[in-house]
Amino acid sequence: MNGLIKSGGRDYEALLKKILIIIMVTLLVVFILIPVTMLLFTLTKDKSGNYVGFKNVIEYLTSLGFRLSLKNSLFISSISTIISIILAFLYAYGIARTNIKLKGIYNSLALLPIFAPTMLYGIALIYLFGNKGFVTMNFGTSLELYGPFGIIISEIIYTFPQCFLILYMALKNTDNRLYEAAETLGTSKVKQFFYVTLPGIKYSLISAIFVAFTLSFTDFGAPKIVGGSFNVLATDIYKQVVGQNNIPMGATVGMILIIPSLLSFIIDRITNNKVKNSTANEELSPFKIKENKLRDSLFFVFNSLIALSFLTMIIVVFLAAFIKVWPYNLSLTLDHFSFNTGSGDGFKSYLNSIIVALLTAIIGTVITFINSYLIEKVKEFKILRNISYFLSIVPLSLPGLVIGISYIVFFNNPNNPFNFLYGTVAIVVIGNIVHFYSVPFISSTSNLKKLSNNFEEAAKTLNIPFYKTILKVTIPMSLEGILENFMYFFTNSMVTISAVVFLYSPKFMLATISIVNLDDAGNTAGAAALASLIIVTNIVTRIIYECLIKLIRKNKEKKMKNV
Repeated sequence: MNGLIKSGGRDYEALLKKILIIIMVTLLVVFILIPVTMLLFTLTKDKSGNYVGFKNVIEYLTSLGFRLSLKNSLFISSISTIISIILAFLYAYGIARTNIKLKGIYNSLALLPIFAPTMLYGIALIYLFGNKGFVTMNFGTSLELYGPFGIIISEIIYTFPQCFLILYMALKNTDNRLYEAAETLGTSKVKQFFYVTLPGIKYSLISAIFVAFTLSFTDFGAPKIVGGSFNVLATDIYKQVVGQNNIPMGATVGMILIIPSLLSFIIDRITNNKVKNSTANEELSPFKIKENKLRDSLFFVFNSLIALSFLTMIIVVFLAAFIKVWPYNLSLTLDHFSFNTGSGDGFKSYLNSIIVALLTAIIGTVITFINSYLIEKVKEFKILRNISYFLSIVPLSLPGLVIGISYIVFFNNPNNPFNFLYGTVAIVVIGNIVHFYSVPFISSTSNLKKLSNNFEEAAKTLNIPFYKTILKVTIPMSLEGILENFMYFFTNSMVTISAVVFLYSPKFMLATISIVNLDDAGNTAGAAALASLIIVTNIVTRIIYECLIKLIRKNKEKKMKNV
């Protein structure tokens, strides 16, 4: 009798697991695979929906506008990538390989740009180097801000944190024995750098280069604010879809925009596997930092300049938000937070963004964890799990603008049973989840891999349902990773514009859209005020997250002491 009950329980669990995996695969197919596939078919149609083959592609690729936009995009991305990589490498080296003080502060300040929408950097540059900017007015320095210069500076700031994180981890996790061997052989410091340091981080360096290039190539926010008449591919999409309502041509530009993202995705997968294979069975000897006062002094100055530059950007935007009329009337005011120009609907859009970010973070974190668990811890249904894994990493190669256009094509079709989602808050939340899904998914999968499978095996032997094991064992042990994923979804949802620019409803405006509208209306101070609200929200959320993480770790330590 007990055997029959156990057998029945296992059959029920297997069925439940299969149903959950099928649901996850269905969601990924509906919200990722089908929209992107539909976008590909849209390339072959004209504005009226008639089949025209590859006429759109040929027309766009042979146009003077495309050649100019492509040239501009490649120029911006190449220059900003080179500068960002050099600055991020030196900054990361200063923290990982020297004895400079205040490393924690430098680390935190390097990540400041993550908490701000890319439009904020453009706004800061306007107040610093614009016609009435602080630097322009006080030092008589005139810079051509609107155009390539402004975009490049903005993209450097935008890509710096990601490059820094990748390179910092690579420099931090280098094996010290390689340097000991080099010193034993009498190798000079310069040769050690070129023959030990650079080869040791080559895969991370390649990954950082592609990340920086792709982010700057596909970014929309900075070119929109400080681009002026300098066209890039990202703004071309916006003009085609919003300005001319030419969805097929927008889809054509979107497919071109996917190419660097796809290459970046492939390179990133290859380099990650190389790094894993090279360190899989290797216990690293921590790098030992030697005394060198001259080196430390130089890196202290360099890191301080970079950190202060980021801090200055944020401070300038905050000052602009509170100063009455820059630079003529420097008295403080809260008027800019009323957003009373009739454009942007600022404070309401700010609250809307918080709602969307919370929904994205909660739903995205839950779906990510469930899917990661089913793929990593369930041993049955291998084909379904492999399909789910593949579809889960596809968004890594999709720029936000492409996701936005694909959702217009798919969900705006009256014959689509999911058409009811179009123009609602739900479609914005879904778009955000898909846009940011892959990174938390990979992180969650990696965390679950570290957990022993013995828990599941023991639960199976004791006939304990798998969902009880998840609630009582897996989730408590994965809580730090779950909270990190929540933070990732929330922060990115607050600052994003690329996907949502095509999905928001005029009745439910978002803060990042309002920033663009306010700036377009000439209310740059209002845009600065709204941008400052976003960055404060993200920083406060991060502080709460850090406090929760400390609390979780303290509880773990207490439990370990009591064992």
